[in-house]
Amino acid sequence: MRKHLRKMSHLYKNAILFGISFIIIFTAIGVVWVSSFKIPDFKDFGDRKIANSTKIYDRTGEVLLYNIHQDTKRTDITFEEMGQNIKNATVAIEDAQFYNHGGIKISSIIRATLSNIFGSGRTQGGSTITQQLVKNTLLTQRRTVARKVKEWVLAIKIDRILSKDEILKYYLNESPYGGNIYGVMEASRTYFNKNPKDLTLAEASYLASIPQSPTVLSPYGKNKNRLDDRKNLVLSRLLELDFINQEEYDQAKNEVVVFQPQTIGGIKASHFVFFIKDYLEQKYGADLVEKGGLNVITTLDYELQAKGEQIVQEEALKNAKDWNGENAALVAIDPKTGQIISMIGSRNYFDKDIDGNFNVATANRQPGSAFKPFIYATAFEKGFTPETVLFDLPTEFNASCDPYGNSKGGNQSNCYMPQDYDGNYLGPLSLRSALAQSRNIPAVKLFYLSGLRDSLKTAEDMGISTLVDISRYGLTLVIGGGEVSLLDMTSAYGVFANNGTRNPYTGILKVIDSNGNTLEEFNSKSKEVLSKNVSLTISDILSDNVSRAPTFGLNSMLNVPNTAVKTGTTNSNKDAWTVGYSPSIVVGVWAGNNDNTSMKKGGVAMAGPMWNKYIKEAMKKFPGENFEKPNLFYDTNVKPVLRGSWLGNDSFFVDKISGKLATINTPKETIEEKVITSVHTILYWVDPKDVLGPPPLEPQKNSQFYNWEVPIQNWWAKNSYRYNKTYLNEKPIELDDVHVDLLKPEILISEPNNQTIYKKDQNISLIFTSNSQSKIKKIDIFMNDDFIKSITSPFVYNFTPNQIDNIKDINSLTLVVYDEVYNSSEVTSFFNVE
Repeated sequence: MRKHLRKMSHLYKNAILFGISFIIIFTAIGVVWVSSFKIPDFKDFGDRKIANSTKIYDRTGEVLLYNIHQDTKRTDITFEEMGQNIKNATVAIEDAQFYNHGGIKISSIIRATLSNIFGSGRTQGGSTITQQLVKNTLLTQRRTVARKVKEWVLAIKIDRILSKDEILKYYLNESPYGGNIYGVMEASRTYFNKNPKDLTLAEASYLASIPQSPTVLSPYGKNKNRLDDRKNLVLSRLLELDFINQEEYDQAKNEVVVFQPQTIGGIKASHFVFFIKDYLEQKYGADLVEKGGLNVITTLDYELQAKGEQIVQEEALKNAKDWNGENAALVAIDPKTGQIISMIGSRNYFDKDIDGNFNVATANRQPGSAFKPFIYATAFEKGFTPETVLFDLPTEFNASCDPYGNSKGGNQSNCYMPQDYDGNYLGPLSLRSALAQSRNIPAVKLFYLSGLRDSLKTAEDMGISTLVDISRYGLTLVIGGGEVSLLDMTSAYGVFANNGTRNPYTGILKVIDSNGNTLEEFNSKSKEVLSKNVSLTISDILSDNVSRAPTFGLNSMLNVPNTAVKTGTTNSNKDAWTVGYSPSIVVGVWAGNNDNTSMKKGGVAMAGPMWNKYIKEAMKKFPGENFEKPNLFYDTNVKPVLRGSWLGNDSFFVDKISGKLATINTPKETIEEKVITSVHTILYWVDPKDVLGPPPLEPQKNSQFYNWEVPIQNWWAKNSYRYNKTYLNEKPIELDDVHVDLLKPEILISEPNNQTIYKKDQNISLIFTSNSQSKIKKIDIFMNDDFIKSITSPFVYNFTPNQIDNIKDINSLTLVVYDEVYNSSEVTSFFNVE
């Protein structure tokens, strides 16, 4: 028995020794395990790599359009920028002893452990703010014993190295506040459109409530009552801890807090934002854009963007109901800078039924007649004028077909005889009327006369980037045969608005990296691509409401003061365009269906109302400037057919008073040009390769000549009786004998004279004598080369020197005298003033 007891005692002793050894070994292993943790250098804790979101703002830098970081919004701010309310509220609800413990609270750990072991099965909290910071930034979210031990150890070490204020700053910059919102700055801006330091006590209490359960307690969720309860709990804790007094508590509890409306998809101006994002990624790389914390100030005017989105959606829904046109897009650009003011790529980005997220503003569509101004600009550069006349008659443009549109043995489908929307033919039509009324046949003729290559070069120089392969296009391009983007078209029209100077479109004002360095800033890249007078001429025509009235009426949607505008419609009404501008803003609108389904109406009906409403709103911010008038005076050396004659090209000038040939002495008021009647196609008089040069010697060699000439001769045979004709034998032989030097009026000034010294306040009467074959009609008076006034019979004029600007000691007096037949002469005398 004793032996058995000794054996048992030995076993107990060994067991105890084994247990002690096990504890020592386990502790040693634990110490080694804990000491082996790869713990960061907490002195550099603030420099650890954080993926900050890139933010895209409107042009004010105040309206946030979008955050980029794989949909995560996060911005680091300083402790001072956070404000006291959110700091106090967070400490009160999350960790009241934060400033007193060493990183962990043993009592809370024991309480949480016992509750988790013996409780209802729900895990309990107990984490300090420091532990939560470790969990949010340095560890995985998996719940294991090892992870929890690491959390305690790291929390203790962080608390020894960092100050409490630093820990709280990192915590508030990292905490989740619902959805993709991290950090108190993003939460404050998202929910209240404020910076954290400007939060009221009630607002700060709401924010402090959310991190406990960001999804459940979201202000935009179904549990607003639970969020309100937790906000009140935060306020109670603040009062209990003496962070606030009773008056502050009552005021905060009764405050009605208004949350900002939730942005659908967390994005404003969606098509524009992704247009900018694509640009940034191409230039800087996706990694920097997603994680680099860039601040991007764009050119977008969000106030106009929002109004534009409303206009486009309302009008597109009307079009869908009435005209079978489901979608629309709008672009607005400042022509003086190229800055994009608005970009709306569909009636609703989030409408899946119409592929709303597809950006039609940057897609290629056929422009219809909206392309015509580029052709006309090319023609005007070459010497054609708004008065140049082309015949709007049935015309075959394929030389392999006869003038009546019949194939000469080839494929009949190759014949090309364009028509207009109304099926009518207007005969001789000036280029001004043809462009204003958007007639197709004159436009196709002008495209041929201007040259396809040169016309496409004009369009390219002005900003059209998609028509690079000239071999793909023929004469149909002028009425919409190519494909262009609304963005390019709007930008190109900006050249007309800006008097021939192009500013490439841009959506960026400034890009700043996370360190405050400016990576990119707007700089003007202006370049003159069109002569000023040609640009002014196009604007003069496109703003001429009277000239376009035969097609559109006097009170159409295009009639907006101080604007120029052009519409476009493609075959079967698949695309409807309206592009117009003032000197300060260019607005382009497209309406149609993404799948090319035909609509019941075209340009002005579908796109016109949107253009009209938007540009009127825009011109409140971009005041309506008047277009400068172009120089439309053409020297008589320019061929008559270019100056507006279509009855012929050979002319002579007569004096309307004498009826004889005009001379260098014939006043312009009495000169009349007579064109010898000889009606032909313009190809008879103009060589497209040398527009201002002499008529071609053999115009019949031009492949288009007969197809253009035959319908004109047929038309003239039926309509010649309606016009006055001039024949070569009517040309006078004698020269104007009314306007000669001998018949010019003679004038002698007797008062004032150079013999008298006049006082400054003396009344002086003009006295002169005249000798003229014809009655004196008017006298223009100049003093010291400044025009004073014009006088007529009885030719009385009195003045005092001190009432005349620029009076001198010695002064010149000049009279220009005109008689009834416009003969004129000039006389100058001098007088002295005391």
